[in-house]
Amino acid sequence: MVNYQASVLDRTFAALADPTRRALLARLDQQDTVSVSELARPFPVSLPAIMKHLDVLSDAGLITRTKTGRTVACQLTPAPMEQAMNWLAHYERYWTEQLDRLAAFLEQDQWQPSPASSSSAASKPPRKKSTKRGPGRSK
Repeated sequence: MVNYQASVLDRTFAALADPTRRALLARLDQQDTVSVSELARPFPVSLPAIMKHLDVLSDAGLITRTKTGRTVACQLTPAPMEQAMNWLAHYERYWTEQLDRLAAFLEQDQWQPSPASSSSAASKPPRKKSTKRGPGRSK
């Protein structure tokens, strides 16, 4: 198993779990540095709600904030996402290998009965003969 700091991954995945926070990160990915008010403008939530989302992103290390005068600007910090991607890539390789092994197993002819092996007809009990039809039945 690859060693990752669980607390960093936990914070990263918790921050990425919210669609508003993912949208904020997507906006920051499009622009180098964005002010908080500009970042909050397209969202239908209050500025204090956006600030709480930015706190979560900052605590996870996904953004950095700098204050110049009265303006607070945010910038994307991709390092925690890279660690999360490495963690996911590990499991992607694992499951790809498992599925490849399953496909190879299913493609083998060993699990299918061959015609030279015991016939399925030989293992069935003999069929009983039917009786004559009764008087009330038509042919």
